[in-house]
Amino acid sequence: MMYSKALQAIAPFILLTMFGGVSARVVAAKEPLPTVYLEEMTSPELHERVLAGVTTVLIPIGGTEQSGAHMVLGKHNVRVKALAGMIARELGNAIVAPVVAYVPEGDIHPPTSHMRFPGTISIPVSAFESLLEGAARSFKQHGFHRIIFLGDHGGYQKIIGKTARQLNQEWASDPSCRVYALSEYYQAGQTTFAEDLKARGFNEAQIGVHAGLLDTSLALAIDPKLVRVDQLGGNKKPSEQEGVRGDPRAATEELGEIGVKRIVEASVQAIRKLSPLDSAPFRNPGSSKKNLDPSR
Repeated sequence: MMYSKALQAIAPFILLTMFGGVSARVVAAKEPLPTVYLEEMTSPELHERVLAGVTTVLIPIGGTEQSGAHMVLGKHNVRVKALAGMIARELGNAIVAPVVAYVPEGDIHPPTSHMRFPGTISIPVSAFESLLEGAARSFKQHGFHRIIFLGDHGGYQKIIGKTARQLNQEWASDPSCRVYALSEYYQAGQTTFAEDLKARGFNEAQIGVHAGLLDTSLALAIDPKLVRVDQLGGNKKPSEQEGVRGDPRAATEELGEIGVKRIVEASVQAIRKLSPLDSAPFRNPGSSKKNLDPSR
C-alpha cells in the first residue's frame, strides 16, 4: 500500500521526465514568429535585429479619409500596415515602421477633395515632406541601409518620390543608405488588380477609382471589419456626392485576396531587385499606359 501511494506521488514527475522534451517541442512549435513591427520591439531588440542583418525598413504611408458610408476612415492605415507586415515577413530582412496616418488630403478652407467630408484629416505638403525626411534620417542614423516608402494612396505618390530623390542626392557621397518610393506597391494594387477584375467580367464603372469594387474588396480581404456590409446591399449605387467613385456592391473578400497577393508579390520582387547604390529610387507609375487615379 505504501509503495502504491509513493508511486502515485512521483508519477507526475516520471511522466514529466519521460515526455518533457516532447512537451517542450510542442510549446516551441506554437510560439509565434518574431514580430516585424518596430512598435512591438524594445530598443535593444531592434538593435540586435539590425546587427543580425535586418537593415531594410518599410515605412507604410496611409491616410485618414472618407470612403463613403460603407468603409471606415482609417482604411488606408489598416491596409498598408497589414500589407507591409506581409511583405516584411516574405523578405525576411525587413521591419515595419509605424504607419504615417496624416497626409495631404486637400485644402481645408475652403475644403476640397476628401476634405469635403467629415473625418478626413489633411496636412500641408511641406509638413508631410518633413515628416518623411525625419523618419528616413532617423532610420539611417540607426543603421538601416534601405528605407522604403510604401504609399497606399494615390494623391501623394509624386511627393514621396520627390522626397526619396532629394534624400538620395543629399546622401550621394554616402553609399551606406538609400531611400526608395516603391511605386510597384501602388501600381500592383491598382492597375494590375484592376486588370484581374476585368478578366473576371467586371467593368471600369464597377471597379471605380475610390471606394468602388476594387477598393472595397481589398479592405474586406485585409479585415472585414473595415467595411459596413449592411451598407452595400440594395439596388442603389452610391454616388460621387456620397464620396464613392465606383460600385462596391459586388465586392468580396475572395476578390480582395487576389489584389493582396498581387501587391505582396510585386513589392517583394521589386525590393529584391533593388541595389543600395541605386541612384534612381523612384519608379514612375506613369510608365503604365493608363494613368493611376490619385483619389484612392
